[in-house]
Amino acid sequence: QVQLVESGGGLVQAGGSLTLSCIASGRTFNYAMGWFRQAPGKEREFVASINWSGAITRHADSVKGRFTISRDNAKKTLYLQMNSLKPEDTAGYYCAARGSSMGYVYLRGVEYEYWGQGTQVTVSS
Repeated sequence: QVQLVESGGGLVQAGGSLTLSCIASGRTFNYAMGWFRQAPGKEREFVASINWSGAITRHADSVKGRFTISRDNAKKTLYLQMNSLKPEDTAGYYCAARGSSMGYVYLRGVEYEYWGQGTQVTVSS
């Protein structure tokens, strides 16, 4: 079992930055992780993913060049650095994890086993 707790969300002006964190507890060794977001009335959307070692990452086209996913396995923490935020980035952001000892990253929500409760990011224009 893996428990995930996100933090770092908040209200920021367009063009600003935020860093989200997701602390994992439980059996977290060899887990691929990802960030997803969901805005009111919209479907859940892939944001970024990272393999168990942190060597391989993928970012959605909508955030590429602005957001960066990273992890610190010693601290059991996943990060999402968000720069140049836009009003359309407003959403609840969720971290997810799944077991994977290979160098895979996962882009679909259905591929993940564990989810955090989410943290709200609101970007004002």
